[in-house]
Amino acid sequence: MEFDAIYQGLITGEEKLALVGLGYVGMPLAVEFAKHVPVIGFDINEKRVNEYANGIDATNEVGEAIKNTTVEFTSDASRLKESKFLIVAVPTPVNPDNTPDLRPIEGASRTVGQNLTPGSIVVFESTVYPGVTEDICIPIIERESGLKCGEDWKIGYSPERINPGDCVHTLTNIRKIVSGMDEESAREIQKIYNIVIKAGTFPVSTIKTAEAVKVIENSQRDINIAFMNEVAMICDRMNIDTDEVLAGMNTKWNALGFRPGLVGGHCIGVDPYYLTSAAEALGYHSQIILNGRKVNDSMGAFVADAAIRQMIEAGKAPKKATVVILGITFKENCPDTRNSKVVDIINRLREYDIQPVVTDPWADAEVAKQVYNVDLVPFDAIPKADCVIVAVGHGEFRALSLMQLRELFKGELSNDERVLIDVKSLYRMDELKASGLRFWRL
Repeated sequence: MEFDAIYQGLITGEEKLALVGLGYVGMPLAVEFAKHVPVIGFDINEKRVNEYANGIDATNEVGEAIKNTTVEFTSDASRLKESKFLIVAVPTPVNPDNTPDLRPIEGASRTVGQNLTPGSIVVFESTVYPGVTEDICIPIIERESGLKCGEDWKIGYSPERINPGDCVHTLTNIRKIVSGMDEESAREIQKIYNIVIKAGTFPVSTIKTAEAVKVIENSQRDINIAFMNEVAMICDRMNIDTDEVLAGMNTKWNALGFRPGLVGGHCIGVDPYYLTSAAEALGYHSQIILNGRKVNDSMGAFVADAAIRQMIEAGKAPKKATVVILGITFKENCPDTRNSKVVDIINRLREYDIQPVVTDPWADAEVAKQVYNVDLVPFDAIPKADCVIVAVGHGEFRALSLMQLRELFKGELSNDERVLIDVKSLYRMDELKASGLRFWRL
């Protein structure tokens, strides 16, 4: 088999590259590769495929580029037979007990196996714990295809590093980790990714190493944010402004610049569980990573409790109060609601029989209802509030002046009865004090 001829075939247009999974990771990758080589974009979600084919990008990751892309979008898995280089980018969530949910990646492996042709290279981008690609994906693909890995086809791993909603750190200028099962596959995989990755690739010696890089880099970030969240809880008890403390700390050259916040999304809130689950299977129980997760998973309830405490101090009966939450996505300027920790605020308030009104200009109302049972309300239709929780730093919310925020409250309330919860510290302390509002920020 001439595995080292795939790159040349792609460049000349004789071969096609296939993307399996067209979400926040796969779709931008497909569009970028299609600027240079023929690309088939496959997803089992027919609605999503039809939207892409009609020039609609629900992820907002490529914008207008979707209208002119040459990607052949399809939900017909048999089209994968036309490709000799297949990239798998499907989600890897966790189960309710925080154990890895490998069903999407197992399903994608079956699909790939059923449509694999001899001489192909398969590269997984989905975040997994070390060992999944070789111990779980290879056997499924071999069984479904009847083809032997290493002889009839080869495999590699290159973890995704896309940061949804980030206009600076984009696909092409984030250095890419690449790996293959042997030197031949590693070289070919690196050459193919170098077609689109301007920042260059960083080859590592084994697939397991590449898998470890991904879960460890996100676990590191999770732990650092957990420390900041713990600091925020301590400062709250000491009646010190966390933001001012961090501003002072960050004047030192070796400060890391992390901030407290709600840690959700498909990566940082999930990947540490993949790492600790794999460690647990080998007899090591995490001392730091799981405790960091525990802190970060508690922050939604902490914010909700702070809102309730502020309302009580303002003389309100929280159960009768109108609470408005601005934002439900897991991060600002991004429509992604996966593993959103704003939902933890909502659920905590519901425990107290408070039914908050939620608005978000970026989120998909259908998804919010289906996944979280939250009815999103347009911003201009939200009722006048007793308490406003600014949960996500969307540009639209950052642009609101405190005078405009005041207009969101019930007119008959005194300033001290208007409770503003600024989760992201969007507003300056001097402005908050001058507004007269009763405010709290993380």
